[in-house]
Amino acid sequence: MVAATLEIAPVPLKIELKPFERLLIGGAAIRNGSRRSSFVIETMTKFLRESDIITESEADTACKRLYLTLTVIYLTDNAPEAENAFVLQANELISAVPTTAPYVKDICALMAAREFYKALKRGKELVQYERALADRLAGTLAAGETSASQAP
Repeated sequence: MVAATLEIAPVPLKIELKPFERLLIGGAAIRNGSRRSSFVIETMTKFLRESDIITESEADTACKRLYLTLTVIYLTDNAPEAENAFVLQANELISAVPTTAPYVKDICALMAAREFYKALKRGKELVQYERALADRLAGTLAAGETSASQAP
């Protein structure tokens, strides 16, 4: 009996871009023209849509900086410096905001499994969580100021 090996071919991925939307594919940055367009990626490659990209200037919070580091790790084949930076950032984040620990734990597990895109997606959820915390804090502070101004 001869054992057969089964190779699974990558499934082509159809991407639709909005007018002027940016996309990173491998090491190339692409910007769409003035009309919607679509194309198919037929080989395995790393890519990010504009909505998944945070620039260095936009990384103005701890979770956004962590997400930016995850982006570098995802897009770079071998990024030991970025991985070291991630560990430091993650430890600082958990120390400052312990409720972020489940997100960071999930991200670390995904990175250990070399599932960098999934780790990036979980990182995006962490940024959304941070935003919700900030919004809740702002609402609490605003309510406190209103109560203080109404005191006799």
